[in-house]
Amino acid sequence: MTSFFNGLGFLFEKVLFIPMDFFAKLELENWWAANILTWVFILITCYFFVFWLKQLQIFKSNNEDDQDTTAHSFLK
Repeated sequence: MTSFFNGLGFLFEKVLFIPMDFFAKLELENWWAANILTWVFILITCYFFVFWLKQLQIFKSNNEDDQDTTAHSFLK
């Protein structure tokens, strides 16, 4: 049973952390390159937030935006 847990420890510490170890070493050399994934996710999030706001504006301008509090059955 001990070898099972040692195997799990090896999997999580040596195999699955390879990308994290790479970025940890890269951060010592270049902060921007190490955080490129973070910046990509921030840009994707900003894009979809703006997209969502535009969709809300489209529905509001077409009077399809139902803001009645009884629009949902659980609010009655």
